[in-house]
Amino acid sequence: MKKRLIYSFLLAGSTLIAGCTKNFDQINTDPTKINGDLIIPDYFMAQAQIQFSNLGYGQLLFQSMWSQALASTYDYYGNGDKYVLRGSFDSYKANLWNNGYNATTLLDEMKNLIKGKAAYGNLDNCGTIMRMLILQRITDTYGDIPFSQEGQAKTGVYTPVFDTQQSIYTSMLDQLDKACTALDVSKPGPTSDLFYGGNADQVNQWKKLGYSLMLRAAMRLTKIAPDVAQSYAEKAYKGGTMAGINDNAKVKTDNAHSNGNADAGALTVPDDFREVRWGKTLFDYMNSNNDPRVNAIGEISAGTGKKANETQIPGILPTGQQLGMPNGYDLGGGATDISKAPGYPGATPADPAVPGDAPAPVAKYSRPKFAVYDDRNRYNFLLTYGETELLLAEASTRGWNTGTAATHFSNALTADMQTLGQFGTTSVNAADIATYVAAHPLNPATAMQQINMEYYVETATVFNFIETWCNWRRSGYPALVAVVYPNQFATSVPRRVPYPVTLPSTNGANYNAAVAKLSGGDTFTARVYWDK
Repeated sequence: MKKRLIYSFLLAGSTLIAGCTKNFDQINTDPTKINGDLIIPDYFMAQAQIQFSNLGYGQLLFQSMWSQALASTYDYYGNGDKYVLRGSFDSYKANLWNNGYNATTLLDEMKNLIKGKAAYGNLDNCGTIMRMLILQRITDTYGDIPFSQEGQAKTGVYTPVFDTQQSIYTSMLDQLDKACTALDVSKPGPTSDLFYGGNADQVNQWKKLGYSLMLRAAMRLTKIAPDVAQSYAEKAYKGGTMAGINDNAKVKTDNAHSNGNADAGALTVPDDFREVRWGKTLFDYMNSNNDPRVNAIGEISAGTGKKANETQIPGILPTGQQLGMPNGYDLGGGATDISKAPGYPGATPADPAVPGDAPAPVAKYSRPKFAVYDDRNRYNFLLTYGETELLLAEASTRGWNTGTAATHFSNALTADMQTLGQFGTTSVNAADIATYVAAHPLNPATAMQQINMEYYVETATVFNFIETWCNWRRSGYPALVAVVYPNQFATSVPRRVPYPVTLPSTNGANYNAAVAKLSGGDTFTARVYWDK
């Protein structure tokens, strides 16, 4: 289980010696109780950042495989790989809800502590940007959610209303606009900041993050409210979005202090390590474009057989082309056994030198590179410069005043490959990057497909699978073919996550009102407001 980061506040005290009535308030104050004046509010920012960014199964079991970026033959991955109920299904459905609201609670408390204190103006506005980053993920996942009454339990609001997603997006865009405008680059930023802390340009980087998030939120509305999307996309571009990969919003995990990377923690469970592979949809596309990132992110086991396939050490590059595994298969021996998949490359044989070894059925399919994705101290990426450039390229392709589409696209290709170097354990050769970019100029006739397929590759390769899935729903790229498998909870690729099962008993009236607005009810195939 992942341990939650807890900051300890060490307070220096002094001994008070007084008479019966002297210093009455001090004498009658509980010395073990911490009040708001003794807490450093900045600490809540870093705590929210690590809480929100560190997902593990929160994205691996559903969105990574719904988007067909990853695939797995192992049982509990059936939730995402095959749309069947496996493992702690109800807990998985609530994962992003609980993760997001736990993180916003920290920011709510931070904002309560600094309310009315002008010296904390930049922290307050950075907190607003961070809250919008978090709440966007929650609403994009579930639809209508508590927003305007979120975090108000101290004032007696225990059953908050579920705001419509339309009103949430209206408020989000407005709040981002105001927060970005109010940030003062001449004053200090947060002192405890896992995104940009220690950078001389910290406050300006938060401003660029805010405008980039505004752009992403605006582009979610392209199908449902194109006029609003255009207005805010142009506002974000004018305000100043991310300008390079150093502006990437990312969080470094810290295994030595109980904050190990949750994705890596999940993938190094023996069953996961043995059977989670890159998806065929993703790798087929990358291979078709001679994408040099394939060898930066994929590998196979250096040895043959099941034992070697379970040994957690760096692997090797296969001879010839790397293969992604198709979704929808298992190791059950029946009609859906992986050996029945079209183009199945065969198992690697048991190693005769290993007692009791067995063949490894999926070992010839490429797995996420061990040194990169299984590093318990690696970064979690939340929003990147490359993604921002791709969104600007799409906005420009739509004829909006956001610069030149071809330039944004070229910038994105370069940045997306360079971003892999920020993991610190892999990279793409600069010459290979230049060759790839030159060979893939933006073609106006296929621009939407090129832009959004690159968005697919970029978000998947940095393991930001929530965004991979969200942009697929918005753009329609890639053109996914739903998995067919017995006893599915959905016969098409899931488009939302049902609400946590606790809500009918804890906030029943508001839950029922939200569900009543969903076409098809509280299901995996209902669509959120912007997904039309």
